Amino acid sequence: MQTIRNTLVVVDSQQSGDLILDRARMIANSTQSHLHLLACEKGNHHASWLSELQDRLVKEGFSVSAQHDWQGSAHKTIIAAQQAEGCGLVIKQHLPDNPLIKAFLTPDDWKLLRYCPSPVLMVKTARPWMGGIVLVAVDVGSSDVEHHVLHSGVVSHGYDIAKLAGGTLHMMSAHPYPMLSSSDPIFQLKESIHTYYRELCLRFQAEFNISDSRLHIEEGPAEVLIPFLAHKLEAAVTVIGSVGRTGLSGTLVGNTAEMVLDALDSDVLVLKPDDIILHLEELAAPPSSPDIDTGLTTWPYTHHNHHPFVQAHDHLAPDVATPASNAEKFKLTGR
Repeated sequence: MQTIRNTLVVVDSQQSGDLILDRARMIANSTQSHLHLLACEKGNHHASWLSELQDRLVKEGFSVSAQHDWQGSAHKTIIAAQQAEGCGLVIKQHLPDNPLIKAFLTPDDWKLLRYCPSPVLMVKTARPWMGGIVLVAVDVGSSDVEHHVLHSGVVSHGYDIAKLAGGTLHMMSAHPYPMLSSSDPIFQLKESIHTYYRELCLRFQAEFNISDSRLHIEEGPAEVLIPFLAHKLEAAVTVIGSVGRTGLSGTLVGNTAEMVLDALDSDVLVLKPDDIILHLEELAAPPSSPDIDTGLTTWPYTHHNHHPFVQAHDHLAPDVATPASNAEKFKLTGR
């Protein structure tokens, strides 16, 4: 996290700004990063409110800029600002979506998690990070390169956050139910599956000093077990990886990060592998714009404990609008 130089903070005049600003202050204090406030609204009807937020943070000693913009939807507006400002992290408050609406329409926060090139921190609770539990969720049973790369980034940065906040790191992985018809004897018995998953976690335990009491191998679906364990541990933040997949329609199908977003009662940090980050940057960047410094948006994968990653291949459907040239926006810059 120390490599973050710019942080995008999505603010909403209809929500209390205390929760999101508390997280922004904590990140900025830890990383010495610049804070860029973004209000996703048509027009500038709340210009004075945004200016007051900025002035408050500037008086507290933070480097802050502010912007009003609208690119047709919240997630497109956020991604356009993230690319334009070169932000290495997006912080946004998440409120549960209406289940009925979610059944027919893809929630905008899901789209943000899918298409934002940088890591996204979804703020959900006022539970302090300092001295709290940091839960990292990985699928160690996945054999593909993408997941192996992503797991290293997830655990590494969960470790960094726990160290930064003086907290305790816990790691979990969900394994499938046993199947007597499986061709692999390991997956025919619960005990052998559990032992196999524990063995896969040994390297993470050794590298990040995770004791057996803080390693949780559970049987069942990850989308159910992750919120359950986070609630049981009273985790302050849950760190999850997101590897995009494309279906026949060319659109991303739902993944675990999306499915647990509403169910979790902790903050949620969602990370992506390098190859997906680079591809999403290409989709989000205007054709005539110079390349954004990728070092700003790959902070989860620069931890000193890890070797350079092997690039894996995946293809994402373009669903991100480029910034409109005549977008109505204003910027206020302070130091």
